[in-house]
Amino acid sequence: MSSSPLISIGMSVRNVAATLGVALRSLQQQTLSDWELILFDDGSTDATAQVVAQFDDARIRWFADGANRGLAVRLNQAIGMARGQYFARFDGDDVCYPQRLQRQAAFLQAHPEVDLLGTGGMVFDATGQALGKRPGALDHVAICARPWSGFYLAHPTWMGRTAWFKQYGYAEQAVKAQDYDLLLRTYRSSRFACLPEILIGYREDALSLRKCGLSRWHTVLAQTRFARAQDEWGEWGAWSLAVLEQCAKAAFESIALGTGLDRRLLGHRALPIDAAMRDEWNGLWRRLNDAPPSVPPAPTFR
Repeated sequence: MSSSPLISIGMSVRNVAATLGVALRSLQQQTLSDWELILFDDGSTDATAQVVAQFDDARIRWFADGANRGLAVRLNQAIGMARGQYFARFDGDDVCYPQRLQRQAAFLQAHPEVDLLGTGGMVFDATGQALGKRPGALDHVAICARPWSGFYLAHPTWMGRTAWFKQYGYAEQAVKAQDYDLLLRTYRSSRFACLPEILIGYREDALSLRKCGLSRWHTVLAQTRFARAQDEWGEWGAWSLAVLEQCAKAAFESIALGTGLDRRLLGHRALPIDAAMRDEWNGLWRRLNDAPPSVPPAPTFR
């Protein structure tokens, strides 16, 4: 028996007192218990710390320094502290399906050529209502089919090899689009994959003009850094088209927000689900909201 878990989970939170309890309970109900959560508070001013204090679980490692340093910095701190063979992403307002960690770890163990693995996701709103599913492309070629436009690998679903995260890390100057920046820098030298199963529920409450604008701007900055690093004429041509595409998307989102069509836009981003998928989600949501924090036995890492 070693003192290290199989999986380290990185989470950065800020003012998520209303949602963090459900997120942490979904981790405690995982079918694979060999994990640690490296949980950074990024300058919360609400009751987030009090929510964490309700969880008497030695696998949860809580750090708070009172500063607001941003997601990329906190994730890099978590990566630096990770003891597990695999590193997973998780947000304080999302939900893990019970088999999430087990299914992703099993795939990575069976496919040593894969560096980073995603899953399908269930999109839900603040009331817990399922809005639809967000599948990802399954293999590396499909995920990276249009790198200048984006990658079909949702950030909240990621699990990868800790050594890969330690090698590349997040760009700390990226306030938004941190995931896109990392994928763009690494897709030529790495291998990505995605499970078709829905193993994550991620929350989409409403669009924000400020957040959308920041995301588009930092996507352009990531593209610019990449083009400069390659310094090839072909890359600069692709960069020009990519910037135009980001401007067009920003304009579309501005119109949607200005005309009150943002909820419809969110609906179009998710695909319809069948009755079985909806029932599974509704059952999970009820269990997580009805259950109090559990007190697990002391961790017995592999």
